[in-house]
Amino acid sequence: KSQKIVVSLLAFAFWYILETSLIEQHKKSFGRRKYMPKTKFENIVFTLFMSFLMVYAMICYNIALNMGCMSNQVFLLAFHELVIMWPVAFILEYFFVDKLAHYFAFKVVTPKDRPFFITLAISFYIICIMCPIMSLIATILFKTPDVQIISVWFMTILFNFPMAFFWQICYCGPTIRWLFGKLFN
Repeated sequence: KSQKIVVSLLAFAFWYILETSLIEQHKKSFGRRKYMPKTKFENIVFTLFMSFLMVYAMICYNIALNMGCMSNQVFLLAFHELVIMWPVAFILEYFFVDKLAHYFAFKVVTPKDRPFFITLAISFYIICIMCPIMSLIATILFKTPDVQIISVWFMTILFNFPMAFFWQICYCGPTIRWLFGKLFN
């Protein structure tokens, strides 16, 4: 029993030292960089980049689902839908969804919380709002739902939400924030 306690304490100490050093390293290398927009122009650029990468990835995902496989052709086919869906996503995001997501996010977090958690909360609510709206638009424009529009829309949301969530949280969001920091730093 005492061996388990010693091993647990050593594991905790190792984790704490590693976590502390990673946080300090992160603060040194990223602490002064600007990742989020501060001006209206920066917000427009940020939203254009974010909506482009999200919409393009989601279109590729849906085309691959419809084809039953992923191929190089998917990346080219996606540009046909991108012309329609990217402006729609930008307008929705910039004028409506961003404000609504901030409203909901700040019911869960406060401005004093770590920026990481604030970003996660805002991203989560943006996904929760945008995914059903964009799925409805895609269902109407690119599928033939006829009288089954509600069920086709719900099925589209069920397929799209996990992809949108993990793509935004793990890849798209960090990539665009990094790029934004490089451009506006």
